Amino acid sequence: MTKQTDRITEMEQYLDSSIQAAEKLQEALEVYEDNLENYLKLTDYYGSTLWRKDLDADTSGILPADLKRGVLSEDAVYDLITDTREIRVQMVKILSLISEWEKKD
Repeated sequence: MTKQTDRITEMEQYLDSSIQAAEKLQEALEVYEDNLENYLKLTDYYGSTLWRKDLDADTSGILPADLKRGVLSEDAVYDLITDTREIRVQMVKILSLISEWEKKD
C-alpha cells in the first residue's frame, strides 16, 4: 500500500468510529433530555421538607418493609447529583476542545 491509501484507510476508520460515537451520544442525550424533568423533580425533593418527613416515617418504621426507598438514603441522590455535575463538566470540556479545534483553521 502507498502512504496515500494508508492515510485514506486510516481516515475511513476515523469516519466510521466517529459516526458510531456521534450516534451513541445523540441517543444518550435524547434519553437524558427526556428524563431531565424527572431529575429536576428529584433534586427538588431531595432535602426538602417532604423528603425529611418521608425519611422520618422510614426511620420510625411507618413505611412498608418491602418499599423500595433508595431515594431516602442520602448517598444515592447525592451521588447522582455529583455524577451529573461531573457529566456537565465533561460536556463543557468537550465543547471547549471542539471549539478550540475549529478555531485552528
